[in-house]
Amino acid sequence: MEYVYAALLLHNAGKDITEDSITAVLESAGVEVNEARVKALTASLEDINITEAIEKAAFAAPAAAPAAASEAPAAAEEAAAEEEAEEEAEESGMEGLGALFG
Repeated sequence: MEYVYAALLLHNAGKDITEDSITAVLESAGVEVNEARVKALTASLEDINITEAIEKAAFAAPAAAPAAASEAPAAAEEAAAEEEAEEEAEESGMEGLGALFG
C-alpha cells in the first residue's frame, strides 16, 4: 500500500512518477524498497490518468453510501422482529408453567 501512497504523493506534488522517484519517497520514509514492486507499479500507471481515476472513485463512493443506508432500516426491522419472536416464545413458556402449577 505504501507504494501506491508514494505514487499519489508524487502525483499530488506534481512530480513525475518514475521508479527513481518512488524509490526515493519510500526510502525517505524508511521503507525497505522492493524493486520488482516499484517496476510493476510504474508499469501499471503508465497509461493511467490518476486525476481522472481519483475523480471517478470520488463519484462512486457516495453512490454506494445510500445503498448501505437503505439496508440499515431493513436490518433494524429484522432485529426488532426477532426480538418480538423471542418475547412471544418466553410468554408462551410462562403460560405453560402457569397451567402446570395453576
